[in-house]
Parts: sequence; structure tokens; C-alpha cells
Amino acid sequence: MRPDLRLISYFVATAEELHFRRAAERLGIAQPALSRAIQALEAELDVRLFVRSNRKVRITDAGRIFLDHAREVLGALDRGLEDVRRTKDGRAGFLSLGYTDFSIVGALPEILKQFRERQPGIRLNISHGVTLAQLQRLKEGALDVGFVTGPINQEGLDQRIIQSEAFVCVCSDTHPLAKRQSVTLADLEHEDFVHGWSDDWSHFYDYLMPICRRAGFTPRIVQEASNTAGILGLVSCGMGLTILTDKVHSGLPKGLAVLPIDDVTERLLTIALWRRDQRSEPAQNFIRFLRTLPEPPLEGGFCVSGRELLPLQHPSTEEPC
Repeated sequence: MRPDLRLISYFVATAEELHFRRAAERLGIAQPALSRAIQALEAELDVRLFVRSNRKVRITDAGRIFLDHAREVLGALDRGLEDVRRTKDGRAGFLSLGYTDFSIVGALPEILKQFRERQPGIRLNISHGVTLAQLQRLKEGALDVGFVTGPINQEGLDQRIIQSEAFVCVCSDTHPLAKRQSVTLADLEHEDFVHGWSDDWSHFYDYLMPICRRAGFTPRIVQEASNTAGILGLVSCGMGLTILTDKVHSGLPKGLAVLPIDDVTERLLTIALWRRDQRSEPAQNFIRFLRTLPEPPLEGGFCVSGRELLPLQHPSTEEPC
């Protein structure tokens, strides 16, 4: 049989005071009640915890051993109760976040660092996923907040702009264009392209393809990879060039050149996205934190409607974009 927590707390108070009257006053109970409780605990454990005399109370060796463990039990209980309280108000718990290749080399690491410093009790479960995969996980409730390529115009979802990036051309440093300071879209019309798998990267294609079509061509994609690292690896091998965003400079492998595209003013946005009916307190805490962050300038942003480029409206408005 295990002693109940009431008896354990009575024992700890008595062991720390080594005086039954003072321990009883500390606990707010009568001294005879405390004496009976300690006797009941000793009987339950079948061991003497205290040696009593008219002048003093001395704890036994068995009592000292039990005291260490009793303090651990009560301390763990106090921490557990505090965690429960913190979970209720969003200061503790679990938060499931998704990220794309673009977000993880951009603003997201600093955002997560700041949030963890402010809310160390919230555990982050962070997983990679392309935009379409994250949208599905958000709908299923498997993801609290996704960091995706946006803006996203879907009912029931809220968003906040996290970063704004310029499009750039990336080629091997042995490519003839690598000697240039910049390029135009016309310079890329007859080049071979390397890009992400068409199914997984279809959301990015919705932004890239209208830009190229506006210049009168569709990229000739000869190789595909699952992520940015794979794309850059194939480009460095001379398999073709690619159009990505300027954050690609972060951790760029050797053997590559990054060139601004002079006649592309559009910018790719990364947004934080969550369900409007999100009820998780840690998630609400995170969303409130995101709303305190400054938004990047929106100049040059756009969204896609069919095959048309439309000026980007602020996500908080009711405009269809």
C-alpha cells in the first residue's frame, strides 16, 4: 500500500521542523491530529520515522531516506500542477509547426528563437512540408501553424506575412551567364531549367510560370529534385539553371553564381498560416507573438488568379487576392 499525499506532506513538515507543535501550526491542523497521522504513516510503512522524547524529535535513518524521496514526490506534483496551469493559459504545451525550404533559410529561425526565449515551456514540433502538404495538414488539424508560400486565399484560414523575397537566377559558375552582373528573362528563354518536382512544387510554379510567360516563354525543365538542396546540387553539376529567391544565398554550395533578374519586380511571400477556428492555447500564444512582428514591405508582391498576375492586397482585407 502507498501512503497518500496528505500523510507525505505531514511527514515532510514534521521532518523539517523536528517539532510537532510547530509542524502542526505550519500545516494548520491540531497537534494530536498530526501525531496520529505520523503514527499511521509509520504503521503503513512498518518503520519508525522519528524518535520522540519530551525534549526533542529526532529523525531516524529510515526517515532521512524517506524524506529525500518525499520531497521529490511533492516537488514533482507541484511542477505538474504548475504545468497544468501554464497549459491552460498557453504558457506550456505542444505546438506543431510546418516550414518550407524558403522559410527555413529566411526569417523563420530567428522567429522561433525569439519565441522559445519568451515561452520556454512550449515544446515545438517542427516538420518540413511543401505548401500543398501543409495546407492539407492544417485542414486535418495535424498542424497548428504552417510557414508556406503565399498569399493563400482559402476560407477559414488566417495569415500573416513573414518575409518578402526577390526572384534570382542561379547557375553554375562555369555557365556563360555566370560572368554577368545580372540577367533578364529573355536571357533565360532558351536555357535548360532545374526545378522541384512538379506535384510537390506546383504552388511555387503558380508564381514562377506567369512571370516567364509574360516574357514569352515557358521554362524547359529537364531535371527535377525534391527540395532546394537537390535543385542546387543539380545546377552545380551543370544540368541547367534555376530561378529561386534571394534567400538562397544562405548556405549556398560552392560552384554556383546568383544573378539578379533585372526585369522581374515581383516578390515571393512567405506567410504564417493557421486555421481561423484554432483553439489551442499554445497556438493562440504563438499567433499573438507573430502579430507583434513587423511585416516586410509589400511592394512588388502579387497573387495569382488563373494565369493573371494581380497586385497583392493586404491579407487582413476582404479583397479576393
